[in-house]
Amino acid sequence: MLMLKVLIADDHAVVRQGLAYLINGQPDFKVVSEAANGTDAYARVEQGNIDILVMDLSMPPGESGLVTTQRIHEHFPDVKILILSMHEEQEYINKAIHNGALSYILKSSPDSELISGLNALSANRRYIDQNITLSKSDIKQIEAGGVDAHLQGYRSLSKREREVFPLMALGYTNKEIANRLFISTKTVEAHKASIMHKLSLNSRPELVRYAVHHHLIEF
Repeated sequence: MLMLKVLIADDHAVVRQGLAYLINGQPDFKVVSEAANGTDAYARVEQGNIDILVMDLSMPPGESGLVTTQRIHEHFPDVKILILSMHEEQEYINKAIHNGALSYILKSSPDSELISGLNALSANRRYIDQNITLSKSDIKQIEAGGVDAHLQGYRSLSKREREVFPLMALGYTNKEIANRLFISTKTVEAHKASIMHKLSLNSRPELVRYAVHHHLIEF
């Protein structure tokens, strides 16, 4: 069996180190890269050579892991996503799976649950932590294909605009955004104007409220 290449995304270095030790101790998996936030995780997946992404949902400050999950699943559907999170709320679980995660494991669960999740992913099977119970209504919510009317504007944003969006909401300057995304400040200004227009927003406070309300960023 081929060694599956794993990317770990978590904002705590000590957690990434512990996960890497655990995962590298398994015969069929090898951690090849790490990321501290959703934006960097997406950028690393974009570079290629990643089979499985093990990712936290909360990696402040920046893009919510729920959004990163959706973006990666949309553009790189062959990358299998395992969410490892402290969030036990059903809303997060349902949304993560709906957005493309193939496995959801709680950080409070024993290591064996993570290993079970990885093994299931290697066999192209979904795996939900045994400490999580999905009701019929949860499954219905996960499988719902409709688009949230309030997020239609967000879904119309381009790939680059979705990268600018969380940095804009967090108050990064045009120069800081330009340096981070390797684009010009004029391009940043154009993206910002387009974002505000598509979301029908008039100010940054409105943008921040929109982002927080829809779980699009983490502070």
